[in-house]
Amino acid sequence: MERHILVTGGAGLIGNAVRCALEAQGRKVVAIDLVERTREGLPLVACDLTDIHRLHAVAAEYPLDAVIHCGAHSGPMVARDNPYSMVQVNVVGTANMLELARIHQLRRLVFCSSTSAYGDTPEGPVPEDVVLRPTSVYGGSKAASEALLWTYWRQFGVDALAIRLSWVYGPGRTTDCVIRTMIEDALAGRPTRLPFGQDFHRQFLHVEDAVAALLLALDATPPPRRIYTATGGTYVTLGEIGEVVKRVLPQADIALAPGPDPVDEVHRRFDISAISRDLGYTPRFDLETGIRSYADWIAARAG
Repeated sequence: MERHILVTGGAGLIGNAVRCALEAQGRKVVAIDLVERTREGLPLVACDLTDIHRLHAVAAEYPLDAVIHCGAHSGPMVARDNPYSMVQVNVVGTANMLELARIHQLRRLVFCSSTSAYGDTPEGPVPEDVVLRPTSVYGGSKAASEALLWTYWRQFGVDALAIRLSWVYGPGRTTDCVIRTMIEDALAGRPTRLPFGQDFHRQFLHVEDAVAALLLALDATPPPRRIYTATGGTYVTLGEIGEVVKRVLPQADIALAPGPDPVDEVHRRFDISAISRDLGYTPRFDLETGIRSYADWIAARAG
């Protein structure tokens, strides 16, 4: 009997894109989330990550091969005033997935971690093995989940890999994103004015490149490390992002003040040589191509 790939967070940006990519490869997928359908109408199995009994029931109904664990509060801007929920969903939810992998002897678990686990970083290029100093409960939840992955591998032999994704953007993203704000303002004829960011660096990652990194992790022969970082390969300021948006949408009127994002970490350039060497990851989307794809999606959705 062919077994399924379980994708958590199937209604979200990355989970939905992972599910679609796997199905395009002809693989059997069971995608779970709190709702029963995606925005596009694709069916989901309703399941709460914090309900371990429901997770085991899903595994009993759909024989599983592996898991790509995308389900979570998806960023420091989500549940910002509810840290308890952040810990329950992100940390307890990941512990439940590891238990599922352990008890059902799954081939591999791939975990969507985040560069927020680093916190503020030293000068780059920043490798995966620097000391983590997260500055948000979200970042702390990702660092804690990585620690669980490591110990489940060491103590129980659960084959689990974490991919630290940088700021993911692109078709499907509807939550807070400065690129989305710039695009939507331009399409609506509004100016974009931000009180920060002109000289603030951020390393964006197109959703399709994020999916590629996760699928490489799913199918790679056991690699020499358990944690990798994936970015889009660029290190640019939000001011430079605004200039790219203007090239894609010449009507855009964008002005940013200097200074860092007050709710974001200060990240130096991340070193992605390990994921390139061990998993064969190379980002395909340059910023202009990626922003154009996002603008096309937003425009089509608006009208």
